[in-house]
Amino acid sequence: MSTDFRALQLKARHQVYTLLSGHNLSRLHGEGYDFAELREYQMGDDIRKINWTITAKLGKPHIKELHASRELSVVVAAMMDGGVYFGEENAKQQTITETAMLLGYAAQHGGDLFTGIAYLPDQTVTTPPTKQLYHIEQFTQKLYEASLLHTALETNTALRNLFGRLYKPSLLFIIGDFLEEADLSLLAQRHEVIAVIIRHREEDFPRKLGEVLLHNPKNAKAHKTFFAKKSIQRYTAHREAHDARLAEHFARYDIRSVKIYTDESPLNKLLPLFR
Repeated sequence: MSTDFRALQLKARHQVYTLLSGHNLSRLHGEGYDFAELREYQMGDDIRKINWTITAKLGKPHIKELHASRELSVVVAAMMDGGVYFGEENAKQQTITETAMLLGYAAQHGGDLFTGIAYLPDQTVTTPPTKQLYHIEQFTQKLYEASLLHTALETNTALRNLFGRLYKPSLLFIIGDFLEEADLSLLAQRHEVIAVIIRHREEDFPRKLGEVLLHNPKNAKAHKTFFAKKSIQRYTAHREAHDARLAEHFARYDIRSVKIYTDESPLNKLLPLFR
């Protein structure tokens, strides 16, 4: 275990067990998952709660009412590839790791079950549903140490795989940079989904570089260009259009999201979720 990783681990644990005292993931306003009763649909009810089998049999829309779940199932799914290398460092990889640590420690501190799933280009790293610190720390260590330069992940393939893995309705955090198209619609039908967007600030707000040789961290291809005002305008327009589609997708499927830049404190950005 590296000294840097150990320092990150101790920092995250200290923040959760001191600064988050009295706040835990169970305070998140999600749907419960224990069946209570079946009743006829009323105007204003969430149509996603409609039980279509019973509706077909009775000829009228019926929905399932659910009790609040006594034990929350918290799933942290990280999507990582060479894109974590932006600029001269892999600060995005470190921020993803720290965010996963905070969520894992918060779940354990709140007495909830934690499941970690990391989709890497050459493997999928998982933990069993657990309340043990050992599994949380082993999972985050693998995130921190993963060798990802010059690799690419097919995000939507990973998301379909994730849907097939998770049977128990869960509070699902999906962590990644969300710079590729990501369809979370299936997952949102079964789980309460929160998208945690990790980006380097210059991915959203690039600076003038002049004549530069850019290297693609996913495939090692190089591109010589002059990156100045017009290039920045084209890039920004493309990125803003992508993010607008992403925001529309989140709104359509009632997915909450939070964006964390690598120069920010992940805890400060996550805190509103704990209140």
